[in-house]
Amino acid sequence: MEDLGLVAWPPEPIRTERLVLREPEARDRATFIELLASPEVHTYLGGPRPRDELERETPGTPERWPGSFVVDLDGAMIGQILLRRATENHRPAAAGTADLGYLFLPRAWGFGYAAEACAAALDWFDGVLPGEPVVLTTQTANVGSMRLAAKLGFTEVERFQAWDAEQWLGLRSPVTRSS
Repeated sequence: MEDLGLVAWPPEPIRTERLVLREPEARDRATFIELLASPEVHTYLGGPRPRDELERETPGTPERWPGSFVVDLDGAMIGQILLRRATENHRPAAAGTADLGYLFLPRAWGFGYAAEACAAALDWFDGVLPGEPVVLTTQTANVGSMRLAAKLGFTEVERFQAWDAEQWLGLRSPVTRSS
């Protein structure tokens, strides 16, 4: 995440019932390329990137930066969770807040992995930056993403037009830890 403050990175891997959230490793490179080149994954994200371009540009070990988690199932990457600061490009209402994003391989869809991984990442975030709100933006046409946003506790802030489609901006109110 651009400016996660003074959060120690990387954290210890985050384990859920079925998944591990961890930092990227060299063995994940092919999956990162597959995610970014997938027409299905990028249906609501402006389209895939050309595979040959990704092969040239993706480093041997995908970039490690605070807020980027690989979602691992049984020792293999199935997706990525991103927590980063929203910018004015996202929406003025969201600028400066943490923005949750995620990408999962189509073969991992429909099993609840995105909900499980996002909930774990948000729990981690609440522990290291208590009281910080989180936003999520998705196209209203992306029914699965809209359903996941509601399940994770995001509520609508606004709808707007961008990238030739109606977008939805949701806010998850800050969670404060009681002492």
